Amino acid sequence: MKVNRIVTKIVIRLFFLLLLIALVPPFLLGDSSKLQHIYLSFHYKWEMIFPAILILGFFSLLIICAVKKYKEPDLNWLLVLNTVILMAYGVAIYIRVYHMM
Repeated sequence: MKVNRIVTKIVIRLFFLLLLIALVPPFLLGDSSKLQHIYLSFHYKWEMIFPAILILGFFSLLIICAVKKYKEPDLNWLLVLNTVILMAYGVAIYIRVYHMM
């Protein structure tokens, strides 16, 4: 029963660590002019709905699990699944933007 709490906390910390690592290089390089010429364009507006649902789901599950102090195993596993999918999406976007630089 405690395994889901530990896995949830590890995955959330790993997500925030990856987010921090992804945000640091542009600021350490000091040359932000490369980032000014990168534009992400979408052919259809509805393509932005899925990442928005993923991000909103992450924040809502994170808040709900924190309020309930990670005692609900089903919510914990949903948060883990959502976070893993969000990490995969973030890594894909990061790789795409990094190749444009």
